[in-house]
Amino acid sequence: MAGTITSLVVQTRNKQRVNVYIDGEFAFGLAMIEALKLHKGQQLSDAEIAKLQSLDEIEVAHETALNFLSYRPRSITEVRRKLEERKFSEKAVDAVIEKLQTVSLLDDEGFARYWVENREQFSPRSVRALRQELRQKGVPDSNIASVVEAVDEVEAAYRAGRQRAGRYAHADCQEFRKKVGNLLLRRGFGYDVVRDAVNRLWAELHEDDES
Repeated sequence: MAGTITSLVVQTRNKQRVNVYIDGEFAFGLAMIEALKLHKGQQLSDAEIAKLQSLDEIEVAHETALNFLSYRPRSITEVRRKLEERKFSEKAVDAVIEKLQTVSLLDDEGFARYWVENREQFSPRSVRALRQELRQKGVPDSNIASVVEAVDEVEAAYRAGRQRAGRYAHADCQEFRKKVGNLLLRRGFGYDVVRDAVNRLWAELHEDDES
């Protein structure tokens, strides 16, 4: 593929990328910052072309990872899996992971903290369930342990049940316990914790009746 650069054309759909033509034929694309180092008539060896293509693969992989991270924080494993699905080379994936970690955009402990806080706010789960979810996302056990140890399962079960209890406010005691209890069991809470949470919620809903 060695030859002479005959044209450098800014891409229509992405003004930050340039198509490089060698000996009149399209050869590869480059980020603008790298393309600015080239000029028409420049001779490129096979080794130089391979280096440019490798740099560009890393750049494209980096942009892919940043887009993936724009929706919510991710674990290192999640980002790695995403890049591997897009068929980037191992070298490019490793380079992007290292780059993102260096600027603190990838941090498994920080991700685990985000995940647990988000669950605690919107959909409380047991410590066991949180551990399982984080392990599925590839977070190391050491990072998981430092985050979930602060979770109060009793309060988490109560808050999870409270989100649903109002829906069954007019159900009889047996139906209420079944519906709310099953929800909490699915969230991974143990039987004793579920029982206490359901009792507390039932009592709160009917405290006016008792008075």
